[in-house]
Amino acid sequence: MGHNNHNFFAPEVFSMNSEFEGLELNLGGCNATSLAREFGTPLFVIDEPDFKFRAQAWKEALEESFEGSAGMVFYAAKAFISVEVAKWINDCGIGLDVCTGGELAVALAANFPAERIELHGNNKSEAEISKAIAVGVRAIVVDSFYEIERVARLAAEAGKIQKVLLRLTAGIEAHTHEFIATAHEDVKFGFSIASGAAWKAVEEVQQRASLRLAGFHSHIGSQIFSTEGFAIAASRLVALLAKYRDHFNSELPELDLGGGYGIAYLPGETSVDPLEILRELSHVVRSECAKHQLACPLVSIEPGRAIVGPTTTTIYSVGTTKNVQLDNGKNRRYIAVDGGMSDNIRTALYQAEYFAILANRVSTDDLISSRIVGKHCESGDIVIREIELHGDISPGDLLAVPATGAYGRSMASNYNHVPRPAVVAVKNGKARLLVRRETEADLLALDVVEPERSI
Repeated sequence: MGHNNHNFFAPEVFSMNSEFEGLELNLGGCNATSLAREFGTPLFVIDEPDFKFRAQAWKEALEESFEGSAGMVFYAAKAFISVEVAKWINDCGIGLDVCTGGELAVALAANFPAERIELHGNNKSEAEISKAIAVGVRAIVVDSFYEIERVARLAAEAGKIQKVLLRLTAGIEAHTHEFIATAHEDVKFGFSIASGAAWKAVEEVQQRASLRLAGFHSHIGSQIFSTEGFAIAASRLVALLAKYRDHFNSELPELDLGGGYGIAYLPGETSVDPLEILRELSHVVRSECAKHQLACPLVSIEPGRAIVGPTTTTIYSVGTTKNVQLDNGKNRRYIAVDGGMSDNIRTALYQAEYFAILANRVSTDDLISSRIVGKHCESGDIVIREIELHGDISPGDLLAVPATGAYGRSMASNYNHVPRPAVVAVKNGKARLLVRRETEADLLALDVVEPERSI
């Protein structure tokens, strides 16, 4: 698994400015003990230069691969967003994909240019749509026939012509190294190409004077490491672009292929290389367009996890440990940390796998079968189901779990009334808060006592 002598530090799953230096883990030049002492645990530690490097790498790869037909890299805010991170994204010159009014509010608080924002979501409220139209977002990705009517009506009321993309389901579901191609799609998102709903949506939009159809959008899955699923989806979308051209005697200018690019979570795994996968996608799109005698549209993508996921490490404090004898006669060490499913729900939701190391010291103790669990009142409150860790790990030790930048803090909850963790950025030996830790006062601030009233 590529382990070395420093508590099995595996650089392929940590951010680029992480190392095991001396006796403990260093993140961006800041050691784990100092970070925990200064900011508390659990703690999300984001490597700021690494984030910016990855965002820029996707931008440059898109521009190089789709030379002359490069659209925009839209960072998927759902992976993780804060006001400061939105500013980083703006500095990198890429776009921002938001799917709720809350995510849009963060972008606007960061003074993010509205012309580089697209609004997503399968059930946008009228307030969210109206806000997006008012601030002048680049595009709204329409997800249903009801939304066609809503966006058209609200745009007309605002006296604007709103640019829209239609989210299409291309009959592809892709996760990790597998994909499934189907004729009809049993999902909540978008318009099915196979059933004819997609073409009906095209005709509906064309009838609305307050809407301007710019192209199609597709998102086929997550944690994808190959282009096979993307290739099938692209071919089906391009065929619909050709049908549009033949019917309306004009070509739609844009195609958004979504995100879902995979990252390394475990030692020995590798993250998707932006240039490699986008070169392959460029070849597919250009070949399909040539087959239909179409000009290549502007192609956009939406990486979220692929940018922020590898940049962030969660630091936990160990609270208790205990040994449990299994039915097969073997033992398992349970290591309970001060977070859990409230700051990383992915293990419980998706059986996601993570890696961890002892972060505050070097141990030479034997490795034993271990399970890292949280502090919540759920048997499914597991951070890492199975991992070999040092047998002398005990209360007060620090554990570091890398690759937690995507869907960790963004999916965090207050289950058991546990305050959500802080987010700290590290860079060149210095650290700063991006998102402060919640307090019990924050939790209680939502409770109200008021007299009954007639409604």
